[in-house]
Amino acid sequence: MQRRNFIRLLGGGAVFAAGGALTGCSGAYPDAAVAAWAGPPAGAELRRWALGHAVLAPSSHNRQPWLVDLREPDAIVLRVDRERLLPETDPWFRQIVVSQGTFLELLVIALRERGVEPRVELFPEGEFAPRTLDDRPVARLSWAAGAGGARKDPLYAQVRARHTAKVDYDTARPVAPAVLASLAGALPPEAGWGLRFGGVVDGERLAALRQLCWDAARVELGTPRTVMESIRLTRVGPGEIRANPDGIALNAPLVRLLDAVGLFDRSRPPAEGSAAHRNMMARFEGHSASAMGFVWLASATAANASRGRMRSAEVAAGRAYARLQLQATALGLQMHPMSQAPQEFPEMKPAYDRLHALTVGRPAAEETVQMLCRIGYCAPQPHTPRRGVDAIVQA
Repeated sequence: MQRRNFIRLLGGGAVFAAGGALTGCSGAYPDAAVAAWAGPPAGAELRRWALGHAVLAPSSHNRQPWLVDLREPDAIVLRVDRERLLPETDPWFRQIVVSQGTFLELLVIALRERGVEPRVELFPEGEFAPRTLDDRPVARLSWAAGAGGARKDPLYAQVRARHTAKVDYDTARPVAPAVLASLAGALPPEAGWGLRFGGVVDGERLAALRQLCWDAARVELGTPRTVMESIRLTRVGPGEIRANPDGIALNAPLVRLLDAVGLFDRSRPPAEGSAAHRNMMARFEGHSASAMGFVWLASATAANASRGRMRSAEVAAGRAYARLQLQATALGLQMHPMSQAPQEFPEMKPAYDRLHALTVGRPAAEETVQMLCRIGYCAPQPHTPRRGVDAIVQA
């Protein structure tokens, strides 16, 4: 097989035939792996109905690191699934905690759709310290039996429509500056969650952030232990995807063929200079270069640290990001987290410092950039696999 006939894309990509798809073999994800996107049964018990929407939340590397306890009536307790961490790229567990916030926000939106306004108590048994995790709950949601009358959230309509398109954006279609204000309108007042929203769609800062994202991607992809974290989470073919509907799912016919004959090596990073390495790098360069704007969310580091609320700020960032992406969906816009530069592993430190200078204009000791996302337009992409509600409910 000639090298020019296939492109290998790792770290959230795909492998596909440049000369045409293989016949008689679908690249669609198995029905069971994407069944959650059809939504929960209308007659499901309230909490399971709401959870059927929350499991559609975005999460870092699609790890879906959530566990819920339903043993208390009229309540849901959320914990981190500590079997689903990212120790190499997320050594301080910030991204995992942010992912608790995305789940929490979709859960609240779904409950409001059924007329329930939950009381949300973060870290009811105490907030675990920065750079640590334990088994204490992240959040407890509760409500009075029979309570109703909550105001519905218009973003509910986007919960099953949203997706994260990990493809190049249309560089011929700019993002209007007014879009940033429309996105910000989906967030609560700054005082509510203690976050600062920012964005850019043109000018020198846009160019600088594109370059930063590409530089940061090269660090992650060029560091063996961090790129291997993504490779180990790659699921190839219907069998692996059904068994583990998370991580990075690849179901294109050609990659399945290459894997079957031993030519899709997941035991080591692709060798520098190889066709596989060049194509992997080109994909991330394309994502960075095609960004038509960026948005970010930041929180006050020192103030939150002094009040013991560093983890609460991360949860708030996840909730805000979920709302931003739902609003982007309503606007026909795509939003894709560029997770590399905000990561805290040592090799990323120069890019991490540049990120803070380019966005909030302060060092991370004063203000932490929790999320950086590219925005732009592209054709709709398929939904990614999800675990069902039963997989996250603790016995």
